[in-house]
Amino acid sequence: MKNTYILLARCSDNVGITSFITTIIANHKSNILHLDHFTEYESNQSESGQLFLRLEFEQVEELKESLESALNQYDIQFELFDNNDKTKIALFVSKEDHAFNEVLLRVHRGELPAEIVCVVSNHETNRHFAESLSIPFYYVPNNKDKEDVEQDILNICSYHEVNLIVLAKYMQILTDHFVSHYPNQIINIHHSFLPSFIGANPYKQAWERGVKLVGATSHYVTSDLDEGPIIEQDVTRINHRYNVQDLRKIGRHVESSVLAQAVEYHVQHKIIVNDGNKTIVFN
Repeated sequence: MKNTYILLARCSDNVGITSFITTIIANHKSNILHLDHFTEYESNQSESGQLFLRLEFEQVEELKESLESALNQYDIQFELFDNNDKTKIALFVSKEDHAFNEVLLRVHRGELPAEIVCVVSNHETNRHFAESLSIPFYYVPNNKDKEDVEQDILNICSYHEVNLIVLAKYMQILTDHFVSHYPNQIINIHHSFLPSFIGANPYKQAWERGVKLVGATSHYVTSDLDEGPIIEQDVTRINHRYNVQDLRKIGRHVESSVLAQAVEYHVQHKIIVNDGNKTIVFN
């Protein structure tokens, strides 16, 4: 596998921007392996739009410095990643194991360019899964002030140099203070019935209303509860023959796959958050 860089960039759309970037790469004799771009217009009447770019290209000497200098000079917002660097993930979980194990096993199988460096939980239920793969497991119960609990967790994440926190059915609300340490670096999963059927037993509530779709939404966590930029969603159609247990079973399957897919997009550097409230996903 070749050593590559991945560039995520955004700016006001103008003629020649893509050519400008690719010319710099070509001048350094680097081969572009993937290129994707998208221009977003606010409406059909808009004269100018926002350009979003993702490029993957070979690493060659002095290219990184030249490219960064040029992009800064022309006020292009960007992130440049070394594809050799694996994302360090902290998995947060409570009692339910379905979404947790889906991410755990995909990383363990080498399907995702990531490393799970620790597991944090407010229950002991899933310790054996983590320890079976020699992953440090931290039991952090809610037995003191939330501020102190979160500081303990922040210390754990800092120690392990965490790049991404994955809330795999971690049934605790994170404070704004905690979230501010990891902007667009915390991914959550929940059922897609929100804002309906909030509170306990959402699948029972949904069954009682005769829903026809079961789904899940994965998103970045922000200070607005369950309203962060959406990364991935999916649904499965159901009918009147499904009971509450069937709904929960199907819901677990959808939640697991949607969370794992969102994590995959993130660690493969395929997501640009636009204006803090929506995502561009190069999938």
